[in-house]
Amino acid sequence: MAGKRATINDVASLAGVSIATASKALNGRQDVRAATRERVLAAAAELSFQPNALARGLLSGQTRTVGLLTSDSVGRFGIPVLLGAEDAFGAGEMAVLLCDARGDAIREQHHLRALLSRRVDGLIVVGESTDPRPSVSKDLPIPVVYAYGPSDDPADVSFVPDDVAAATMAVNHLLTLGRRRIAHVTGPMHYKASRDREEGVRLALAEAGLAQAGRTLPGVWSQRWGRHAAEMLLTAEPEIDAVFCGNDQIAAGFVEAARERGRRVPDDIAVVGYDNWEVLSTEARPALTTVDMNLELLGRTAAQHLFAAIDGKATPGVHKMPCQLVIRDSTSPPGVS
Repeated sequence: MAGKRATINDVASLAGVSIATASKALNGRQDVRAATRERVLAAAAELSFQPNALARGLLSGQTRTVGLLTSDSVGRFGIPVLLGAEDAFGAGEMAVLLCDARGDAIREQHHLRALLSRRVDGLIVVGESTDPRPSVSKDLPIPVVYAYGPSDDPADVSFVPDDVAAATMAVNHLLTLGRRRIAHVTGPMHYKASRDREEGVRLALAEAGLAQAGRTLPGVWSQRWGRHAAEMLLTAEPEIDAVFCGNDQIAAGFVEAARERGRRVPDDIAVVGYDNWEVLSTEARPALTTVDMNLELLGRTAAQHLFAAIDGKATPGVHKMPCQLVIRDSTSPPGVS
């Protein structure tokens, strides 16, 4: 009948083989002769045959579905990771079930039970910060990969941005511009991200044989803190010629306060932010040089490693993903690289 969806029976009939042989050929089994496989595949192409995902899942023991569990209620970091993971799952023809625990441990357990009841083949857990989080893997019969926020169990598979190397890269950029009085303003020091970025600053300056301008100033992740920190730094350390900020909000606030005090950015002070949050980084004046954590790539990589874990090829440990420095006008005047 015209418009009727082709079945594996139709493929087998057209290829002149049994249904079992057609199924083996379509599923890539090795116990089928090459000529027979080619005949089956040609018949499937001619009939525009699409395997039934549910039937295929019953045969393989897999449902071709995965869970994505996030705790990032704001979504600043979780959403890019989820987008990257979803890209990889789509390319692998996997359906995705998304759950948001909103940072609530009870809600997280509820979502985990719901995902298991749907027989997902694996799970990606996306953290709300780079602080290690409690592992859920030991309680689950499926592979789990952690993204952005690593598991506290080194036997698990985790992917995180390399904050130490990224901060080193940012400070080295300032050094190549001839800046020598470099200050550091960041967020709360109970965040691992703040401590890692401070370590990157220390390593870069030590390698250059330079002392940091003043002590690291920790505060909150806000423009208000950036403005306040600028006032303190420019009073205590008036000779600073560069500042590396823990995020783009702090950097934007710093630029604003520096300008109010008659300091030109980047002519007098070069400023680097972090996160490449384009709402701020591209709209600030001048536009911010900043670190991009490549979170979509991190999400795609985590998803690809979940595929491998589902196939029994897990890669345990915390894997640090490279970040990228996006250079804009806050470190180089227009037209100067």
